[in-house]
Amino acid sequence: MIAPGPRLESDSPSAADAAFGARTGRTAAELPEPADPLEMWWRAVALGGAGHYAAAHTALLRLSAATTDPVLLSLTASTQGSLLRQLGWHQRAAEYDGRAAGLVLPAVATLPAAPQPTAPVAGGGTGPGPRFPRPAKAAAAGPDDYGRRPDVVDAAADALIGLAADALGVGRTALSTRLLDRCAALLDRPVPGYGAHDAGTPERPRTRVRLHWVRAETALADGRGAPAVAAAEAALTLAEQGPSVRHRIKSRLLVAAAASATGQTARARALADRIDEECRVSGSVPLRWACAMLRGGLAAGPGDRDTAVADAEACRALISRRGGRFRDARG
Repeated sequence: MIAPGPRLESDSPSAADAAFGARTGRTAAELPEPADPLEMWWRAVALGGAGHYAAAHTALLRLSAATTDPVLLSLTASTQGSLLRQLGWHQRAAEYDGRAAGLVLPAVATLPAAPQPTAPVAGGGTGPGPRFPRPAKAAAAGPDDYGRRPDVVDAAADALIGLAADALGVGRTALSTRLLDRCAALLDRPVPGYGAHDAGTPERPRTRVRLHWVRAETALADGRGAPAVAAAEAALTLAEQGPSVRHRIKSRLLVAAAASATGQTARARALADRIDEECRVSGSVPLRWACAMLRGGLAAGPGDRDTAVADAEACRALISRRGGRFRDARG
């Protein structure tokens, strides 16, 4: 079994915020130098989200050489897969996601059931049932668990979600659905070391947002508009409770895509215009490229379509200059 990771000593909220907060779009030179392997992963996530692909790959290579922690190595592989998948390389991404799964899924299978606290007893308090501490958090890293140290379940869930997205990218929607169902069952399982969550807030919101994204995309690929809207809106609801601007933008983008697929064209256009502006402000170039592609399909006339095409090509060119190579070799 994989032992719990060492306690996170980093006191750098800016490192977590760059990955999962409001301060997005920074270059490698503008990001804080990582103090430990976890901050290296946050750095890679931040760079990838802004479309700095070459710098993100470099950060992941540094991380893979700096740690032997299977959880961080799994997250490293999953993040490599995500970067490849964003550019259309689904089969290559699956190799990394499979590696990520192999590092952690065996350990998840051997996790014991979490002891449950006993009912309150007379005089106040509870019986002797043990309680487990929440994982360590970086100071002021954001609400819920976006800023805590990821554990084996987080890594396993990321790997399964990645594999589901890879399967979807090659048209295997049934496999994608099975992998997502497996991930959902994993996330709903009590895990020793995680402890009771705050009342009224979902456990592992970062991972659940990503799960809803791929649920929505899989439903869209299968032509199931209503389930796609439901999944995308569930992702947006969770994302709006968290600190990540990038997660809110992507969730809103999926709501727009699902709205378009269900004939809600006016809603989809309004959302797409809002998303484009949010991407400009936040520096989320990959999401702005995806939004421009959607705007092109939603355009009311040739002028709007030409603008969207020009925006998509500009984003594509910028991504290429930053080391991102699209699968069709354009740009």
